[in-house]
Amino acid sequence: MATETPPPSNTQTRFPSGEEFAEVQQSPEFAELRHSYRSFAFPLTVGFIAWYLLYVLLSSYADGFMGTKVVGNINVALVLGLAQFLTTFLIAWWYARHAAAQLDPKADAIKSRMEGDA
Repeated sequence: MATETPPPSNTQTRFPSGEEFAEVQQSPEFAELRHSYRSFAFPLTVGFIAWYLLYVLLSSYADGFMGTKVVGNINVALVLGLAQFLTTFLIAWWYARHAAAQLDPKADAIKSRMEGDA
Protein backbone atom coordinates (compact mmCIF):
# COMPACT_ATOMS: atom_id res chain seq x y z
CA MET A 1 0.00 0.00 0.00
CA ALA A 2 1.46 3.36 -1.02
CA THR A 3 1.69 6.01 1.64
CA GLU A 4 2.88 8.82 -0.58
CA THR A 5 0.63 11.76 -1.22
CA PRO A 6 -0.39 12.37 -4.82
CA PRO A 7 1.37 15.16 -6.69
CA PRO A 8 -0.32 18.56 -6.59
CA SER A 9 -2.87 19.25 -9.26
CA ASN A 10 -1.83 21.47 -12.16
CA THR A 11 -5.26 23.06 -12.41
CA GLN A 12 -5.64 26.57 -11.09
CA THR A 13 -8.21 27.13 -8.37
CA ARG A 14 -10.27 30.25 -8.89
CA PHE A 15 -10.62 32.38 -5.78
CA PRO A 16 -13.99 34.13 -5.43
CA SER A 17 -14.22 37.87 -4.87
CA GLY A 18 -15.69 39.53 -1.80
CA GLU A 19 -18.84 40.32 -3.72
CA GLU A 20 -19.27 36.66 -4.63
CA PHE A 21 -18.88 35.69 -0.97
CA ALA A 22 -21.54 38.23 0.01
CA GLU A 23 -23.84 36.92 -2.74
CA VAL A 24 -23.43 33.32 -1.59
CA GLN A 25 -24.02 34.34 2.01
CA GLN A 26 -27.43 35.69 0.96
CA SER A 27 -28.32 32.58 -1.11
CA PRO A 28 -30.99 30.06 -0.08
CA GLU A 29 -28.41 27.24 -0.25
CA PHE A 30 -26.20 28.93 2.34
CA ALA A 31 -29.23 29.72 4.51
CA GLU A 32 -30.16 26.02 4.43
CA LEU A 33 -26.60 25.04 5.37
CA ARG A 34 -26.63 27.51 8.25
CA HIS A 35 -30.05 26.24 9.38
CA SER A 36 -28.89 22.61 9.27
CA TYR A 37 -25.86 23.47 11.40
CA ARG A 38 -27.68 25.63 13.93
CA SER A 39 -30.66 23.32 14.36
CA PHE A 40 -28.24 20.54 15.32
CA ALA A 41 -25.47 22.33 17.20
CA PHE A 42 -27.39 24.81 19.34
CA PRO A 43 -29.84 22.40 21.02
CA LEU A 44 -27.05 19.93 21.75
CA THR A 45 -24.86 22.68 23.17
CA VAL A 46 -27.63 23.97 25.42
CA GLY A 47 -28.47 20.42 26.51
CA PHE A 48 -24.89 19.54 27.32
CA ILE A 49 -24.28 22.76 29.24
CA ALA A 50 -27.45 22.13 31.26
CA TRP A 51 -26.31 18.55 31.93
CA TYR A 52 -22.86 19.78 33.01
CA LEU A 53 -24.31 22.50 35.28
CA LEU A 54 -26.66 19.95 36.84
CA TYR A 55 -23.63 17.79 37.66
CA VAL A 56 -21.77 20.76 39.17
CA LEU A 57 -24.79 21.86 41.21
CA LEU A 58 -25.43 18.34 42.46
CA SER A 59 -21.77 18.02 43.41
CA SER A 60 -21.93 21.31 45.32
CA TYR A 61 -25.30 21.09 47.03
CA ALA A 62 -26.42 17.45 47.09
CA ASP A 63 -23.58 15.75 48.95
CA GLY A 64 -25.81 13.04 50.33
CA PHE A 65 -27.23 12.10 46.95
CA MET A 66 -23.89 12.20 45.15
CA GLY A 67 -22.33 10.07 47.88
CA THR A 68 -24.95 7.34 47.54
CA LYS A 69 -23.25 4.03 46.80
CA VAL A 70 -24.34 2.34 43.60
CA VAL A 71 -22.14 -0.76 43.56
CA GLY A 72 -19.30 -1.39 46.00
CA ASN A 73 -17.28 1.82 46.34
CA ILE A 74 -18.78 3.34 43.19
CA ASN A 75 -21.10 6.21 44.04
CA VAL A 76 -23.53 8.38 42.07
CA ALA A 77 -20.92 11.16 41.68
CA LEU A 78 -18.48 8.81 39.95
CA VAL A 79 -21.18 7.41 37.67
CA LEU A 80 -22.39 10.89 36.66
CA GLY A 81 -18.80 12.13 36.23
CA LEU A 82 -17.99 9.25 33.89
CA ALA A 83 -21.28 9.87 32.09
CA GLN A 84 -19.98 13.40 31.34
CA PHE A 85 -17.08 11.88 29.40
CA LEU A 86 -19.38 9.42 27.68
CA THR A 87 -21.80 12.14 26.56
CA THR A 88 -18.91 14.28 25.31
CA PHE A 89 -17.69 11.49 23.05
CA LEU A 90 -21.22 10.57 21.95
CA ILE A 91 -22.00 14.16 20.97
CA ALA A 92 -18.72 14.42 19.03
CA TRP A 93 -19.47 11.17 17.20
CA TRP A 94 -23.06 12.21 16.51
CA TYR A 95 -21.94 15.60 15.19
CA ALA A 96 -19.33 13.99 12.91
CA ARG A 97 -22.04 11.76 11.43
CA HIS A 98 -24.43 14.69 11.04
CA ALA A 99 -21.75 16.83 9.40
CA ALA A 100 -20.75 14.09 6.97
CA ALA A 101 -24.35 13.34 6.00
CA GLN A 102 -25.97 16.78 6.10
CA LEU A 103 -23.46 19.62 6.20
CA ASP A 104 -20.51 18.50 4.08
CA PRO A 105 -22.50 17.78 0.88
CA LYS A 106 -24.17 21.20 1.07
CA ALA A 107 -20.89 22.96 1.82
CA ASP A 108 -19.11 21.10 -0.98
CA ALA A 109 -21.82 22.11 -3.46
CA ILE A 110 -21.49 25.76 -2.43
CA LYS A 111 -17.69 25.58 -2.59
CA SER A 112 -17.62 23.97 -6.03
CA ARG A 113 -20.10 26.54 -7.35
CA MET A 114 -17.98 29.38 -5.97
CA GLU A 115 -14.79 27.97 -7.44
CA GLY A 116 -16.43 27.62 -10.83
CA ASP A 117 -16.54 23.81 -10.97
CA ALA A 118 -20.31 23.64 -11.24
